Amino acid sequence: MFFFRGNSNAPFAICNAGGGFSYVGAMHDSFPHALELSKQGYNAFALIYRPGDAYEDLVRAITYIYDHADELGVSRTGYSLWGGSAGARMAATLGNSANLRSLTGRTDLPQVSAVIMQYTGYTTVSPYDGPTYACCGTSDGIASWRTMQSRLESLSALGIPTEFHSYNGLPHGFGLGTGTVAEGWLQDAVRFWQSQSGATAIRSAKANTRQQDSVYSLNGIRRNTMQRGINIVDRKKIIH
Repeated sequence: MFFFRGNSNAPFAICNAGGGFSYVGAMHDSFPHALELSKQGYNAFALIYRPGDAYEDLVRAITYIYDHADELGVSRTGYSLWGGSAGARMAATLGNSANLRSLTGRTDLPQVSAVIMQYTGYTTVSPYDGPTYACCGTSDGIASWRTMQSRLESLSALGIPTEFHSYNGLPHGFGLGTGTVAEGWLQDAVRFWQSQSGATAIRSAKANTRQQDSVYSLNGIRRNTMQRGINIVDRKKIIH
């Protein structure tokens, strides 16, 4: 694990890169994310996992950080799991409280406060899944944005908080989205994390100012408040 230190006793995030479980694309898909989170005061870890033992290594990372929280100077509560592509599958799997208990064999570990997922075709849905933010490009030839949207709608139907963003024309693996229509998505994800746990480091994350999103209910009536189950497609938010 590479530790990008934030504020003392601030919540932590574990960032898991993609790579199709054949390599770990950390320079693109986890180091930049961890660095940005640390700049905001969060304690962020970029996990270099063994592709053949990815889930086992994420289990070890979560338990290690929790057991050494005082030594590391991080909070044991309000943590989040982040990932792109294969790393997003890891985050979603360990963000599930039943899987967390089963794979760790422990009952003292708290469930994740937020799962932050980018571009993956993961479809498993469970009432034990954690609050989930997801984003994907509409031109992704590997992970369909509609598949991601459908999964989050299913989670929302179970009463699990969700937020989904799709970005017109973007392909697979846009990372931080710098210089694209997705630039600022990480701020949106941090705000989602904060809304689930009250997890704050230095300040509340600012909204993504590149996109002037409107908020609509399913019947097309404009709303001024955001609720559980938000979909954002072509800069329009749809509330379930």
